[in-house]
Amino acid sequence: MKLVGALVGRFRVFAGLTQRELAERVSLHEETIASLEQGRRPLKPDLARALDRILDTKGALETAVDNMPEIDLIPAWAEQYMDIEREAIALSFFANQVLPGLLQTESYAGAVFRSRVPAFCDEEVNAQVAARLERQEILHRKVPPTTSFVLAEAILKAHLGGDNVYEETLRHVRACAELPGFALQIMPLARQTHAALDGPFILLETPDHQHLAYTETQRGSQLISDPDEVSILAQRYAMLRTQALNPEETKGLLDRLLGER
Repeated sequence: MKLVGALVGRFRVFAGLTQRELAERVSLHEETIASLEQGRRPLKPDLARALDRILDTKGALETAVDNMPEIDLIPAWAEQYMDIEREAIALSFFANQVLPGLLQTESYAGAVFRSRVPAFCDEEVNAQVAARLERQEILHRKVPPTTSFVLAEAILKAHLGGDNVYEETLRHVRACAELPGFALQIMPLARQTHAALDGPFILLETPDHQHLAYTETQRGSQLISDPDEVSILAQRYAMLRTQALNPEETKGLLDRLLGER
């Protein structure tokens, strides 16, 4: 992504345009163009074609995107979600199997990708981990999104990656619980009712206040925009928050788990 981003920046300068001017030409935010040029955001084929027309680069960007090595590509089914996540003003996560990517440490993310079947090579693991950690920048923006996480207690008790990774992960999650605009709740194992037995999902609110939802399966995903379907998941999330430990109780649980180490 960095190579393609550098090409966008070079072609823009040759065309005598600022990032803001180019953004206006393609109806995007200036920050989006900056992210593309810095290699933090993948260039999609349709945008590559538009930029080729505007910058008169004779298909160079489209060709570069078409020939990017697989290691440098976010799966096509996840790209749209990633774009929305970067811009979202509010995010709500329910997870029952693995920590959401925004909460993973480098070691935990490495353990996740090394567990993949079929296996990634070391280069692929490192690239995937770097991309995952870069996503976490949104939690530390000057104005971060409002974020809420409801996590199954089993996630916090799984020793993915070994004991050292486990303790580091607990400390990291506990530190995240103090971030501004951040709410963390744990769904206890002892619950006798559960509002989301169908599996994990994410709720998002865009800067123009559109409400969306996102779910993933083993080999694909679904971005949900139908208001009725989003409403169902929003109702489930609201119920989950009443069933889970509140944020203060969650911090107490994390402190107890850390005290047992």
